[in-house]
Amino acid sequence: MSFNFALILFWLMVATGVVWFADRLVFRRRRIADADAALRHFDTQAKLRDTDGSKAGADPKVVHDERERLRERLIRQPGWIEFPAGFFPVILVVFVLRSFLFEPFRIPSGSMIPTLLVGDLILVNKFTYGIRLPILNRKVLDLGNPQRGDVMVFRYPVDPSVDYVKRVIGLPGDTVVFRAKRLTIDGRSVPTVATGDYFDPERVAYSKQFIERLPRGDGVAEHPILIDDERSGAISTEQYISDLARAGRSAELNVFRDNCTYSDGNTTVTCKVPSGHYFMMGDNRDNSADSRYWGFVPDQNIVGRAFLIWMNFGNMGRIGSFR
Repeated sequence: MSFNFALILFWLMVATGVVWFADRLVFRRRRIADADAALRHFDTQAKLRDTDGSKAGADPKVVHDERERLRERLIRQPGWIEFPAGFFPVILVVFVLRSFLFEPFRIPSGSMIPTLLVGDLILVNKFTYGIRLPILNRKVLDLGNPQRGDVMVFRYPVDPSVDYVKRVIGLPGDTVVFRAKRLTIDGRSVPTVATGDYFDPERVAYSKQFIERLPRGDGVAEHPILIDDERSGAISTEQYISDLARAGRSAELNVFRDNCTYSDGNTTVTCKVPSGHYFMMGDNRDNSADSRYWGFVPDQNIVGRAFLIWMNFGNMGRIGSFR
């Protein structure tokens, strides 16, 4: 069963908002009107006690305090209103921040090592690529587009209820070739520089580490990648094609089949990125299920650009920005 937190948050906001507005527009006014009537009666009784010659007048301070307690009790929200109405402003603020500004995510796998580690808690900028309607994820204001080298969070095309994080490698119109564990974009080899071995404590193994320099506008985007020479590099797409077919996602399946070819024993993949789509890869190249396996990310699946590690409870030194 899928878990759509944004949708749950939306309906919580709607439910608590209905109670909040109903209280402001109807129920609170009724309570105030009833309280005013009760206080008028209280004031009348207090005056009668003061003018009754047979009884001593009450202490004015005691009368005032008693009147205030009565007013407070009569205006106070009943429990069925107080609880949801009290939460509405908090839920509203969280929903707006999460939908239009920043959203937190937790890194669950090692596909982006060494850039992102398992357990990193990251923030995602929701407006870098434009303002989108929450839930529908429809862009209503275009503020920019993904660029090569961006670390992007998106909804997995096979199962949009699952969020993935990968790096943007290919833009619409690019021809991306991954051969012998090296990238070529539009016929130009992407340069890499070896930086020594990287020890992965999760796998308890070493991988070769490189700095990859992706072409980006008039410059380059540099980031680390890992290559595991012990892995063959063969890419098996059978499971992902089966998952797409079973999910009834024929559009993504057709785009995938029409725009990607495999050769050299499935160790080479060549993809022409279609309009409105992006080719994504993990930095941990031999341990990442990405566009080499399941195709492209359509624009409507974009969540935002990851830009900050705000917490890692197992390694506080991880806190900070990344590339």
